[in-house]
Amino acid sequence: MTTRTAASRAAARHQAPLGRAGGICRSAPAPAPASAPARPAQRHAARHRLLSLFPLFPLLPLLPLLPLLLLLALPPLLAACNADSPRQQEDATAPGVTDDAIHLASSLALTGHASYLGVQTLRGALSYIHHINDTGGVHGRRIMVTAADDGYDPPRCLANTQRFLIDGDVFALFSYVGTPTTMRVLPLVEEARIPLVGMFTGANGLREPFNRYVFNVRASYYQETKAAVRHLVRDLGLTRIAVFYQYDAYGFDGLTGTEIALRELGLAPVTRGSYVRGTTKVEEGLRRILAADAQAVVMVGTYEPSARFIRLAEQAGLRAVFHCLSFTGAEELARLLGNAPVNPVTMSQVVPPPRAKETPDLLAAAADYVQLLRRYFPDETPNTIGLEGYVNARILVEGLRRAGRNLTREGFVQALESLRDYPLGGSTYVSFSPESRQGMNQVYFTRLHDGQFDLIRDFGEVRPLPAPTPDEASGQAPDQAPDQAPALSGAEQAPRPDAPPGTAPSSPVGDITVRPGTAEVRPGTAEVRP
Repeated sequence: MTTRTAASRAAARHQAPLGRAGGICRSAPAPAPASAPARPAQRHAARHRLLSLFPLFPLLPLLPLLPLLLLLALPPLLAACNADSPRQQEDATAPGVTDDAIHLASSLALTGHASYLGVQTLRGALSYIHHINDTGGVHGRRIMVTAADDGYDPPRCLANTQRFLIDGDVFALFSYVGTPTTMRVLPLVEEARIPLVGMFTGANGLREPFNRYVFNVRASYYQETKAAVRHLVRDLGLTRIAVFYQYDAYGFDGLTGTEIALRELGLAPVTRGSYVRGTTKVEEGLRRILAADAQAVVMVGTYEPSARFIRLAEQAGLRAVFHCLSFTGAEELARLLGNAPVNPVTMSQVVPPPRAKETPDLLAAAADYVQLLRRYFPDETPNTIGLEGYVNARILVEGLRRAGRNLTREGFVQALESLRDYPLGGSTYVSFSPESRQGMNQVYFTRLHDGQFDLIRDFGEVRPLPAPTPDEASGQAPDQAPDQAPALSGAEQAPRPDAPPGTAPSSPVGDITVRPGTAEVRPGTAEVRP
């Protein structure tokens, strides 16, 4: 007999329909009885008349045993009818769990234009998982992680996840990277009832609507953009704020969060510009923002297109504050820009820089991350992305510990729900509940200085450049003829400003639910409560 887990059945339903009504217990029609042997006509007629008068006559000797027979038949019938109920039936042996190992799976970018984000997230998490395995594991089991490269491409992420569920023996999904990729697998997660823990994305779609099996550790993009906009408007007095975003679910999330935050202050984006994921063709979006004379640009992208946008904007004479979200990748953006930017470049983070002098008071566990990264990945430099992956692994392991030796998926979910003010050192605590699937709410702010991002102690110190001269405001160099448009060095010919990117999806908002929160801003950090 072939046994298939609930996860494999769920993933298989996404490939081919099954010939069964889900969750409904149906009995097959009884086979037709064999023909009776021929008998004399008179005897047969008498028997027929007797049975028509007493249809239960042959069963009369069994009537005293009928209650006992019903009791014996009831348990298997109830078990069959409840086979698809997630909370009424636990697997006797959870998928992906053996006597000496717990098997997890991760799909993330290990190659391509976002590979730095995936590699650092994974190595940060593995630095703690290796440490746990070297010190005896969790209840005697080692944690094994299968990582599959998706190149930050949603269809590849979906295919990886289907393979994990159908072909693999996986207990939980862990450390997925990216909004468009992770959002793509949510239907599989819900149908398979498999936990998904510690994603490197702040997408609102992973928080609303509520999904019992999805555990976000970090703050959301809505919280990042809300706190950033309040600093730009209230601390710096800026009102002409533009948004430059990746044209996909990640970019739409950051765009929506920025629009909500501006609306609460009686403002709106002065303009919007975008680029297509996987490219660095930022010219169209840049032309729109240059034409709007923005004082600040909220950037929702990855490190390469963001770096190119900033370089070209400065070459074109734009004077503005460039603010990037945490997913951009601080260390890689700093490497690409170096000391070149003249304008302020800031970035919000959900963990502080690992080696900042203030970090022990904010997140003391960062020191453990630095030590373990040096031990297991000695060639790597500690960074905020790796620290976030490390924190995700800490929460994963604590959930496994609390779930106990008799590990099941439902038990693991309940164990994570039991976390209340779990300490990570300093002022950082992680909390979940049966109604909450976000562990932390802190948002920190950093500024590019001398080739690295340092914590901002007072956002008022982030001063924009002085207003441009009349010639600069018109977009012309002083010796430039009036009919000459400013050129973008190294830029390809961009399409007309009012045309959407050629390969972008047709719907810019999808199913995003908008619910603004409230922000509490403290020096160096902002804690935003949803």
